[in-house]
Amino acid sequence: MTSRNFAASDLTRIAGAIFSAAGSQPAEAQMVADHLVQANLAGHDSHGVMRIAKYVDWVLAGEVLANRHATVVTDKGGLLVIDGGFGYGQVIGWEAMGLLGARAKRHGFACAALRNAGHLGRIGAWAEQLAADGLASVHFVNTSGYGILVAPHGGSDRRLSANPIAAGVPMTGGDVILDIATSVIAEGKIQVTRNKGEALPEGLILDGAGKPTTDPARFYAPPPGAILPFGGHKGFGLSFFCEVLAGALTGGGSSHPDNPTAKRLVNNMLSLAFDPAAFGSAEAFATDLVRLADWTKGSPPGEAGGEVLLPGEPERRTRAARLRDGIPLDKETRRQIAAAAKRVGGTLPPEFRE
Repeated sequence: MTSRNFAASDLTRIAGAIFSAAGSQPAEAQMVADHLVQANLAGHDSHGVMRIAKYVDWVLAGEVLANRHATVVTDKGGLLVIDGGFGYGQVIGWEAMGLLGARAKRHGFACAALRNAGHLGRIGAWAEQLAADGLASVHFVNTSGYGILVAPHGGSDRRLSANPIAAGVPMTGGDVILDIATSVIAEGKIQVTRNKGEALPEGLILDGAGKPTTDPARFYAPPPGAILPFGGHKGFGLSFFCEVLAGALTGGGSSHPDNPTAKRLVNNMLSLAFDPAAFGSAEAFATDLVRLADWTKGSPPGEAGGEVLLPGEPERRTRAARLRDGIPLDKETRRQIAAAAKRVGGTLPPEFRE
């Protein structure tokens, strides 16, 4: 399908106007828009502006509530339990990580259990936020609402959510940021592939009968299909513990249809933050990270012209390229964004209305 490139600033302006029209105050509209566009810049189109249409659906249905803020419900110094009140995950996540970072600086280590947030977007952004403050972190996420998408290893239908894990560490020359789903593919990437009218690689999804398929439409067709966990039992095991740590432990609930939030999409996240200076010498920590990075990247390429890239490096390269060349959006994604704008009384440039 025909793709066009857009400047990040234009997409941020367009997205912000849509969220404002949907009821968000200016600061919130800007924050949500910026987060989505930053995901596109990083190459995570599954968590970029293609999400606008779904966010508008949720707001109009009352499943995501505009202008909510993170609320601390339990404060035990190095442990915070935070409730998002079903607000936009981009706002709730940013506020929660600000609280967590301050506590980690105070205590050397801190834990934040976040529950009842709207879609938290690209989880790597929260590791980036803490790394920018000099902190190492790890994050476990689940979806306690209707985001159940993934079959357990050995199973054939949806039982778990995509359950991403992120981790980050500050490093001279570029922070190291890991951002992965425990499913073999993120659901948003299936949407991107469907919007482009393309087929998926083999071994990623099952159809509604529990049979392997490469057709993204069969994943969404009734009865719905399921995504496979990455690495078989290994990815499934990590996914299960995302349910335990992000869901059951935070109080947000695991991905189960009997939970109170089963009729809306709700993200929960358990985040751990570490101040390297509290564990010894911050300088020695930084030096060892550079040494490790250099040693790892020094491995001879397995293929001619190849190289070893640390977690976060592909995103930085994609960001540089897309800031220069623009962010590509296929025709179907543009149509969905235009339709979302129309539902809230907004307008779009002609290239979105084609």
